[in-house]
Amino acid sequence: MLKIPLNIAKDKDAAAIGFAAVPAAEQPSRALKEMEHLKNSLRSLMVMLETCTKCGRCAEQCHSYLGTQDYNNVPAARAELMRRVYKRYFTLAGKVMGRFVGAADFDGETIARWITYFYQCNECRRCSLFCPFGIDTAEVTIAARHILSQLGIMPKFMQGIGANMAKTGNNMGLPPLAIADTAEFMEDEMREETGLDIKIPVDKPDSDVLYIPSSADFFTNVDTMIGAAKLFYSLGFNWTISSEILEAANFGLLFNLNTMREQNQRLKRAAQKLGAGLVIQGECGHGWRAAKMYTEGASGPVPFELRHIHEITAEHLARLPLKKLNLRVTLHDPCNYARGGGIIEQPRQILRAIVTDFVEMTPNREENFCCGGGSGLLMDEMKEIRMQLGKKKAEQVKALGRLDYLVIPCSICKAQMPAVMEYYGMADLKMGGLMDLVGQALVLSP
Repeated sequence: MLKIPLNIAKDKDAAAIGFAAVPAAEQPSRALKEMEHLKNSLRSLMVMLETCTKCGRCAEQCHSYLGTQDYNNVPAARAELMRRVYKRYFTLAGKVMGRFVGAADFDGETIARWITYFYQCNECRRCSLFCPFGIDTAEVTIAARHILSQLGIMPKFMQGIGANMAKTGNNMGLPPLAIADTAEFMEDEMREETGLDIKIPVDKPDSDVLYIPSSADFFTNVDTMIGAAKLFYSLGFNWTISSEILEAANFGLLFNLNTMREQNQRLKRAAQKLGAGLVIQGECGHGWRAAKMYTEGASGPVPFELRHIHEITAEHLARLPLKKLNLRVTLHDPCNYARGGGIIEQPRQILRAIVTDFVEMTPNREENFCCGGGSGLLMDEMKEIRMQLGKKKAEQVKALGRLDYLVIPCSICKAQMPAVMEYYGMADLKMGGLMDLVGQALVLSP
């Protein structure tokens, strides 16, 4: 049996967030039921499963395969793990001829391979750019992880995040009192720096704008939150954050589609409760994709406008009192911005306005490589694999020579990239969010 590199959540812990473990004998029938549901409801999944010709063009474009050199991490080969099961149970040839036509039973070995390899896909979607048919194997990964979770099988790391989200409305598990205390601390920091009374309102009713940061911005990435607060102060926005959803991330997209839908509903409720007509998402790649691309489709029409903070910043550059920072800076394009959410030129417009020397990686924009932590692969037990997945990104950064700052405008990228840079000999490189630099560039005076 294949050795699984992940720590899997215990049955009782999975059950605590609504995923009862399915007995081994019943797993095949339950998995096939889930697969049939996805087959009937997701036309895109069927296109991905039925169109691939195995030409192999995706192999040399996939950082996962290039970093690990594991054949099963070739996008077409990874998707084949589901395709073989689909062929076995949902096609005439597979039902009649089985393994002779490449079909496979859904058994313990298949489950082990699904867990191992669908959790080495960052869902970055780069393969789809180079596939002659545009096949997006991230769709297959999302479906496979969803099926596994419906069997009660998920990484312990993601189960913990799901539990925190259900209990507190954020991945870090911060209760309302801790959120208020941290907001007050950041207000004190800004007052000491600027002499201004810049607020971070919490649960302020009748707000025009609801800002959804990553909860990590209240823990490890406070300069990102401070940059956002300074921006809203400069623009005179009537805004607030919500203690009920202090989380731009949506791990449901990464392991269970029903969980994703629940968080999207939480977002809608919070905006309606506070009266916000504009919801602004903070720096989180997959969270932006889940909000922008899936909220209406999964949860129905939304009674507010949904925007990203980089869009808002770029649109208001002419109004902002900015200085240029004397820095040589490059930009990492988070996958779910450039390939999944339409945030491509806005960060570049901002950087050209606030730094003296902005240089591009090669490749960039839609063709940029993933950081290696995407799709939630931040587990401690996956660190060595994550470093392999981050190899292409490290090569991109190293090729630029001297840099003062690496912009990594996504919460998962901020968690992954420092370890990647240290692993590949660039531990001294400063890095952080784009809004961190915006906060430094804003000229605010009493």
